[in-house]
Amino acid sequence: MNHLFPSGWEQFLIGGFSIGIGVSLMFVATGRVVGLSSFFSSSLSWFSKLPFLQQPSLVDSRVWRLACALGLIIGAMLWAHYFNPAIYLSNGISPLQLLIGGTLVGFGSRLSNGCTSGHGICGISSLSLPSLVAVMIFMGFAIATALIMSLLNGGLL
Repeated sequence: MNHLFPSGWEQFLIGGFSIGIGVSLMFVATGRVVGLSSFFSSSLSWFSKLPFLQQPSLVDSRVWRLACALGLIIGAMLWAHYFNPAIYLSNGISPLQLLIGGTLVGFGSRLSNGCTSGHGICGISSLSLPSLVAVMIFMGFAIATALIMSLLNGGLL
């Protein structure tokens, strides 16, 4: 088990619990379902006048989606600062690779009408069959990618 979670598993349990509470509070307090795939399009709505990006659902939600995304970033920074900063300050991936990967994830999540946070946390909890299928596809590709990258780097996990 230590080889799968070399820095422990407790932080993942705490993170998952925190996400569940945050998503639940957002829904109870505002009636909004937290999913970040629309963050990509709602953010672009500030810079582009394309009709798709100027839909009221995107324009009207961009402020709270930005606040939610910033909260995730700030929360991660606080967690790293207070709990174990040395482990997570570098991941060995170049900024260009991160930018390309993030852009592909953004387009992919829009293509599938949601991301893992929307489908996996909110969709499955509301018993949505399309969300279950989407999460199975996401996880399948994530596992395949991890295995391929592990093999390319000379080992098997």
